[in-house]
Amino acid sequence: MVSAQVGPPGVVPGSTAKSRIVGAATALFAKHGVGGTSLQMIADTIGVTKAAVYHQFKTKDEIVIAVAEAELARVEAVLNAAQAQPDPALAREMLLSRIVDLAIERRHMESVLTSDPVLNRFFAGNEPFQRLMNRLYRMLLGEDSPEARLSGAMLTAAIGGAVMHPMTEGFDDAALRSQLLRLARRFLELPD
Repeated sequence: MVSAQVGPPGVVPGSTAKSRIVGAATALFAKHGVGGTSLQMIADTIGVTKAAVYHQFKTKDEIVIAVAEAELARVEAVLNAAQAQPDPALAREMLLSRIVDLAIERRHMESVLTSDPVLNRFFAGNEPFQRLMNRLYRMLLGEDSPEARLSGAMLTAAIGGAVMHPMTEGFDDAALRSQLLRLARRFLELPD
């Protein structure tokens, strides 16, 4: 696969047609996984022919990359907004809050982002993803070390896992947000 270039949040390079395809693919990936989603399913969802999808994206891998880029752009936007804060403590709190918000907002997509083998392979070998996550972990934990990366990975995996866990299904977004922030602050040894 080609490496992704992280761009502005929520923007799919190219046309409205590409954005529609990426939106449909994202929803279908959330429901069926990447492997369980066909180009025909994507075409049917937006009411076009498979040839029209191929006109915008030459392969399904290109669609997977576009979906991944859109997700990376959302995280990058959150990180950039937090890093713009002049006070490091306020910046970290803002970042933590927005990471929780993103996870809750994309509850339907979280299992695909954390466990789909196609996306995992993409993210594992993707330099922009690695750099972005290292920035995020440095900001949350104040350092860049193997231990900090492991702690950051544990925290983000716990947040992502919690929003999609069957035991949290009864939580409304506000209650889930409150509990996740409380537990994340405890994990990071921050004051409540």
